[in-house]
Order: sequence, then C-alpha cells, then structure tokens
Amino acid sequence: MESLEIGLFVVKGGIVAAACAVLLQKTTQRLQLSLAKHPSLGGHLRMSKRFAHWLPAYSYAQDTWFAVDGAPHAIAQQREQALARLGQTLRERSPLTLAHTVQTKPMVSDMQLTSLYRVPYQFRELLAKQVPLGYFWQSSEGVWLTDMDGNRFIDVTGSYGVNLFGYDFYKTCMAEGAAMAQGLGPVLGGYHPCVLDNVQRLCALSGKDEVSFHMSGTEAVMQAVRLARYHTKKRKIVRFTGAYHGWWDDVQPGPGNPMPPSGDTLTLNDMHENTLRVLRNRNDIACVLVNPLQAMHPNRAAPSDSTLIDGARASHYDRTAYTQWLQALRQVCSDKGIALIMDEVFMGFRLGRGGAQAYFGIEADMVTYGKTLGGGLPIGVVCGKAAWMKRYRDDRPGDICFARGTFNAHPAVMATMNVFLRRLESTEMDAMYAHASETWAKRKDLLNTRLRQAGLPVQVAGMETVWTVLYDLPGRYHWMLQYYLREQGVALSWVGSGRMIMSLNFDDAMFESLCDRFVQAAKNMQQAGWWWTPDTHQQQPIRKQVFKEMLKARWA
Repeated sequence: MESLEIGLFVVKGGIVAAACAVLLQKTTQRLQLSLAKHPSLGGHLRMSKRFAHWLPAYSYAQDTWFAVDGAPHAIAQQREQALARLGQTLRERSPLTLAHTVQTKPMVSDMQLTSLYRVPYQFRELLAKQVPLGYFWQSSEGVWLTDMDGNRFIDVTGSYGVNLFGYDFYKTCMAEGAAMAQGLGPVLGGYHPCVLDNVQRLCALSGKDEVSFHMSGTEAVMQAVRLARYHTKKRKIVRFTGAYHGWWDDVQPGPGNPMPPSGDTLTLNDMHENTLRVLRNRNDIACVLVNPLQAMHPNRAAPSDSTLIDGARASHYDRTAYTQWLQALRQVCSDKGIALIMDEVFMGFRLGRGGAQAYFGIEADMVTYGKTLGGGLPIGVVCGKAAWMKRYRDDRPGDICFARGTFNAHPAVMATMNVFLRRLESTEMDAMYAHASETWAKRKDLLNTRLRQAGLPVQVAGMETVWTVLYDLPGRYHWMLQYYLREQGVALSWVGSGRMIMSLNFDDAMFESLCDRFVQAAKNMQQAGWWWTPDTHQQQPIRKQVFKEMLKARWA
C-alpha cells in the first residue's frame, strides 16, 4: 500500500513538473514575442486598431485653419490668399478633367477614399472646397502624363510601381502582346505557346525551379503563404512592422482591416536580434515574408502625406546593414525549415534583373512578382524551389493545396509578359540598367544640393528610383507641397510627397526639368508662408498639441 502511494505521488509529481515545464515554455515564448515587437503602434496591432477606432473626427474652422501652428494674423492672411490663388489656378487649367472627376467620384468608392486621405483629416474639409485635383489622364508619352485639358505633367507616380522603363515601353509590350494572343483569344484553362518561354525565363531570372501564375501581387503572396503552410504543416507566419504584402487579412492585420489581428500572424521588429530569437525558439512558424522596400524605412509604414502631422518623416536606407540582416534571417529560416518568401511585387526588377535576391545576395525559397512583370497588364507570379511549389502528396491523393483563378495565365497577359521578358534581356535594357544605382544616387544629391542652395527646408532620400521627401523643420502644413508640385506640372500619387517613383527612361535633361519644377514648387510654398515657424523658445511639441485637440474633440 505504501509503495502504491509512493508511486501515485511520483506520478502526480511528474504531471506537475510537466505542466510547469509547459507553462514555463509558453511564458518564455510569450516574453520573447513581446520583446520582438516594435515599440511603436505599428508593432502592436490590437492597440493600433483600438486607437484608430477611438480617433475622433473634427475639422479646423476657417478662422483657425491657416494658423493652427500659432502663426500671426499677417502670415495666416498670406496663406489664405495663397491657397485661394492656387485653387483658382488649378481650376482654370483643368476644367474638363475636374468636371469629369466631380461626376465620377460619387460612384467610385476608391476615388472617394483616396481624395479624402491626401492630407491630415483635420484639414481636408476646407481644402476640398478650395483646391480641387483631377483623377483623369488622356495620354502618356515618355515621362509625361497629359490630362483631359491637354496639360502635361512629369510623372513620378510610377503607376504604383508598374512604370519602370517608361510608358512607351509598356504601350509597345501591350500592343505586341495583343497581336501575339489575338489568334487564341480568351481561351482559358489551357496555355498560349509563349508560356513555355515565359516559365523558362522566369526560372532563370529567379533562380527557382517552378512557376505559378496569378491575377495580382496580392494573390501571388496568398499562394506563397498557403504553400508554406501546406509543406510545413504549421500555421503561423511572420511579417515585419510597417511592411505591406497586399490587402488580405493575414498580411494586412492592422487598421484598414475590419477583422481583428489573426493569432496566426506575428508582426515582429525588422532588423532586430530579438526577432531572430523568436524564430530560433519556436516550432510553429511556416514562413517569413520580406518586402525589400522596407530597407528604405524599417519598421515604418509607407510614408503618406495623410499622416504628416508634424513633418517627422525619416528614411534609414543602409544597404550593407540590410544585407547583413537578410543573411542572418536566411540562416535561421534554413536551420528551422521556415520558408523565406521574398515579396518583390513592388520592387521587382527595379533593383536589377535579378531583383532583391541578386541585389542583396540572398536566396529566397519563394519569390512573388507582379506589377511591372505584366508588361502593363495585371499579373501575379510565384517562383519557388520544387520542394515548396508542389501542390499534392504522392502518398496521400486527397491531400492537395488547391489554388486556381479564372483568368490565371490569360493569353493576352502571357503574351504581353513574354514581350516584356524578351525585351528585358535586350541591349536597350542593358543601357538602362548600366550604372543605374550611381546615376540615381547622383541625381538625388543634385536635387538636394539645389534645395540647400535655395535655402529650402526640404530634402529627398530613397532607395534607387523610389524616393521620399523629408522636411528639415517641424510644421503643420508640409503636405501642401504636393499641391504646389501639381501646379508646377509634377504628378504625384495620392500619398503625396511620401513617395516619388521614377522610371529609368528619365534622361539628364528631363531630370533637370524635374529639379527645376521641384525647387520652384518649394520656393512658392515658402513664399506663401506655409513654412513659417515660431521662435525656438515658443515652439510647442506638435504631436502633443494635436493629441490634446483629439482629446477635446473626443470628450467634448
């Protein structure tokens, strides 16, 4: 009897010890995960969603709109008159374009959203009445866009990253692709003969074994993640703070997504040892997603004028440091059997023919492409090693990883992509790629030198042909620069001065013209009083001031 009691005691002790070990392991994992989160709201998605939900709506009245930074009456009056003149100029130049925009906007929800979120929301009500912007373009040529009224603008929108080689290049690809596919038409399910050449070229460019086609970059990322989960039998994915991988729930889990953050998505600190510790010590991670654009601003979301509250925008591009980070990440993923997915949908061939893998010297397990690869048409592609791309199991016929789309591998898209891929290997493209990094670094220095010489509180920074505008002093009105650039004939995307995307067909003369317009726009903005600042001893922390406004509006 005594021995039985001793045995039961030992068993109970073993159960308690095992339970304590499991609890300790979970506690350790939880602590490591907490330490691997970026301290900003971007690293704490539930908190950021709560803050976004709490954010009160309010607008500055006209009597305070021009002096929310404490500017004296004379400066406020100067700004008010300047805004009226700017709005009148834009209205008089583009009446057809603006009329078309006004008629269309009530029926297009995307246009409503982007028009509202060009500037901090407190300013948009009055600004929308004073300064209209058109959404329609009639034609493109070289680096130019022409609106419905015949006004020509130097394009730095980049068509969301599609326009790498200039619009004429893509128009040629589209025309030749349409002719190539005309005989087959919209036959789906099978393939146009050019697909063989496409996959051979894509495998060579990516250094991978297999290819799958999709209808967008978002879909390509979805499939890459699904394949990683299928082969690892694990659910969790790792993304990095601020990175964008499309708009589906698992990879866009913060504000903007009505669903709560998924427990299967870990948003971790980019370029940090604590993140590597999490990857080493967990056994439930299927894949890690890397968007190489984040090298430009690690742990920050894409810069936008709608969040430019005080002018605090930064860029920290360090190619050497980011390369070292990716090397360490690659090693951990290899050691743990985690799929490393390089999301090149945006940057794609902007970093060179070999993309980010060649640029940083890192081999991914799967690579996703989109945008420019379609030659001007919609596309998504996953390239991967055979072990990761297989969608079925030989020993379990019912265990498959299904993925289809009606328009995957559409003949017109495949033919246009084929034209793109063939031209990518041409001597014409050799000339565009040759010394591109040095050329754009010198151009960045040239524009910054001219801005400094003009005494303007503006600089540009960036990664190759993707730039952002930085401001040298705190201020409430920096987002106004996008409208002065518009006045000078420079077309920006709806995120404003947060992102300028240039195409490689800019020659020196065209870039000089862009510099002239940029500097003149900044001068006009300065002369209008938008960069007035109080004396140093009178300056108040702007974010603190705005937060007080929000509290007052929320609880009034």
